[in-house]
Amino acid sequence: MQPRFDINAVEPDSFKAIMGLEMYVQKSGIDKRYIDLVKIRTSQINGCAYCVDMHTKEARKAGFSDQWIALIAVWKESALYDEKERAVLNWAESLTNVSVTGVPDADYEQLRKHFGEAEIARLTTAISTINVWNRMALALRLQHPIDHRTVPAAA
Repeated sequence: MQPRFDINAVEPDSFKAIMGLEMYVQKSGIDKRYIDLVKIRTSQINGCAYCVDMHTKEARKAGFSDQWIALIAVWKESALYDEKERAVLNWAESLTNVSVTGVPDADYEQLRKHFGEAEIARLTTAISTINVWNRMALALRLQHPIDHRTVPAAA
């Protein structure tokens, strides 16, 4: 699969607009752990290998354990995540799957137990932003780098 085109080269204003959202998220004061949860889980749901690769590497570099990163995909089955993390993951899933979930009040109320309205607004913006990135990466067929040191040799 080949990338289709470089959006920054073809339409730099579009790229800058999305980057503006990203810069807001990075400076918003959201705890890094929640940003990483949102970026990884949303990218998994959307099937964006480019973003999953990027954000799991970022989380690992930030000091999150391999177990914490690996189990994000199955967080409902793991006791590893605390109630706030679970609320964030649930909100990320609800918003990312909006056509299925309709973002029910129960999901919002779960989040409100742990976060105020301003924090929820920032988390919602973070989730929306990674959804934009995922859709752009998938539409443009961005390819993640392959670290050949981690690929087992053929038998």
